[in-house]
Amino acid sequence: MDFQSKGIAYNGLVFLAFVIVAVTLLYTNDLANDLKIEEKKKVALWAKATKELSNMNDSNYDIGFVFEVVNNNTTVPVIHTNSSGEVLAYRNIKNASTDEQFKNQIRIMKRKYEPIEIELIDGTKEYIYYKESRLLQRLRNFPIFMFSIVAAFMLIAYSAFSNARIAQQNKVWTGMAKETAHQIGTPLSSLMGWLEYLKEKEIDQEVLREIQKDLARLTTIASRFSKIGSLPKLEKLNIVPVLDSAINYMRKRMSTNTTLDFSTNQQKAMVLVNEELFQWVIENIVKNSIDAISKKGKIQVKLIDQNNHVIIDIIDNGRGLKKSVFKQIFLPGFTSKRRGWGLGLSLVKRIIEDYHKGQVNVVRSIPNKETIIRILLNKE
Repeated sequence: MDFQSKGIAYNGLVFLAFVIVAVTLLYTNDLANDLKIEEKKKVALWAKATKELSNMNDSNYDIGFVFEVVNNNTTVPVIHTNSSGEVLAYRNIKNASTDEQFKNQIRIMKRKYEPIEIELIDGTKEYIYYKESRLLQRLRNFPIFMFSIVAAFMLIAYSAFSNARIAQQNKVWTGMAKETAHQIGTPLSSLMGWLEYLKEKEIDQEVLREIQKDLARLTTIASRFSKIGSLPKLEKLNIVPVLDSAINYMRKRMSTNTTLDFSTNQQKAMVLVNEELFQWVIENIVKNSIDAISKKGKIQVKLIDQNNHVIIDIIDNGRGLKKSVFKQIFLPGFTSKRRGWGLGLSLVKRIIEDYHKGQVNVVRSIPNKETIIRILLNKE
């Protein structure tokens, strides 16, 4: 089953889970309402039996039946008081032995239900306070419990699905990178052999030097793809010359209508970095900045050395970005260009965050004024 099919299956499971929870919620709520009505009837009967006991001097009362009614209430908490609030009797009340504890229970009961008033033969009044039984409370809480179980299950399933998808993507990414490096490497070796052959011929040395530069560049590209396909080795390097080298490379290959400047507050900033991959990051971001500038423009690269990390800002005055796409631009396949695969900035994110354990994000964007992409690298 492919990931698209798994995604559909997962969405189906989520829908089914919520249907089950909704049906259970409706059913238990209906059941709880029925039980609530029955409990109110039981309390009313208990109140009537209590009134009968209070009028025991009448010989017509069936005392045995009345006692049976009173004693049969083993679930609903009730408190019987006189008009002064003095507790005369109670049933199914736990953790209440003092007057203050009983008063607290009565306050809780009054918030839920109006007390039942009993008027005795002599004209005095007594009151029956009650609240929901433990069974009814547990029944009301059952949907919450069930929803929590289903939510936990779906969260675990989603986590497992996401991890499997990421692992599959990483596997595909690694395989493609290694295959690309291999495909480039094979003709590259042949071209190097031809270069050595041409050096023995009477050919303009300047032409040969340019060919050699291009071959060196292809070698670097192959090396980068090889490293992106495995865990690259990081070295503690001064990031300033590494950054300067990448900027100089891009400066020679861009239009004269656009300027590219580099500034730093330090000439030495030691960072754990893979030089080839980091230069690739800078090249990709600068290329995106160049593409965002329609005519004349400027690109600034600023390095700020702070206590535990180094901040690198790439700033351009191109067409800018909507705030809604600040995170999307780093996703594979996202592009605003007519032609493009949308892989450049996703490579940037992978190299910085996965390999260098740093951060990369869009700080802000004002169209035709300022767009800032920030890289944060840890020193340790």
